[in-house]
Amino acid sequence: MEEKNVCPGCEKHCDLSAPSCGKGREFARTGVLPEHNHKEGHHHSMRKSSHCSDDVNEKLIINLRDIGHMMRMQYEGKTSQKRILIILSKLETITQKELTVRLGIQPGSVSEILTKLENAGLIIRQENETDHRTTTIQLTDLGKQQALEATMHRQNRHEQMFACLTEQEKTTLQSLLEKVSEDWEVRFAKSANHDHHHHHGQHKPHFDKDHRKDLQEE
Repeated sequence: MEEKNVCPGCEKHCDLSAPSCGKGREFARTGVLPEHNHKEGHHHSMRKSSHCSDDVNEKLIINLRDIGHMMRMQYEGKTSQKRILIILSKLETITQKELTVRLGIQPGSVSEILTKLENAGLIIRQENETDHRTTTIQLTDLGKQQALEATMHRQNRHEQMFACLTEQEKTTLQSLLEKVSEDWEVRFAKSANHDHHHHHGQHKPHFDKDHRKDLQEE
C-alpha cells in the first residue's frame, strides 16, 4: 500500500479506498481531516480507540471504563449531604455509628457533615435513651422536604441516563451485566481479596453486594 493511499483518520492505517472510521470516511469524501474536538479531551480519545479496535473484548472494556467514568461524574460522593438525606429518608431513625458504617467513611467526617446538616435545620441528633453513648439521627420536616427533592432529582437522572434504550433493551442489558458481574465475582474474587488485603489490611473483598446497595441509595 502506497503511503499516499493510507487513511490518516486513525492509527489503523487503512487503505484510503476503504477507511473504517468516521474521520477516514470524511477525509476520503472531502479531502479534509475533521478537527479534533479538544473539549472532549481524553474521553474522546478513549472512545475513538474503542471504535478503531478490532478486539471486541477491548471495545467492551473501554466502553465500560467510559461508562464508569461518567457514573462517577453523575453520582454524589460518599460525603454528599444529599446522599445522607436520601439514606435518612428511608429510615425513621439511625444511629450515628450505623450511618458511619453504611457510608464507609471516617467517624470524624460523618460528624462534620451531620453538624452542617444540623445547623441547617435538616436533622436532629439526640442521645439514645437506652444507651447514652449512642446518638440517633432523624430528619426534620425541612430535611424530609429536601430529601424528597434529592430523591426525585436522582430518579429523573436515572431516567435520563438510559433514555436511549427501550424497556426491552434495558432488561437485556441488565441481564447481561448481571451475568458478567456474577462471573467476575467468582473469577476474580481471590485476586481482588488479596489486593485489597495487601493495600488496606482488611478482609472485605472489593466485589460485594453492599456496594450495589450504596449505589441505589446515592
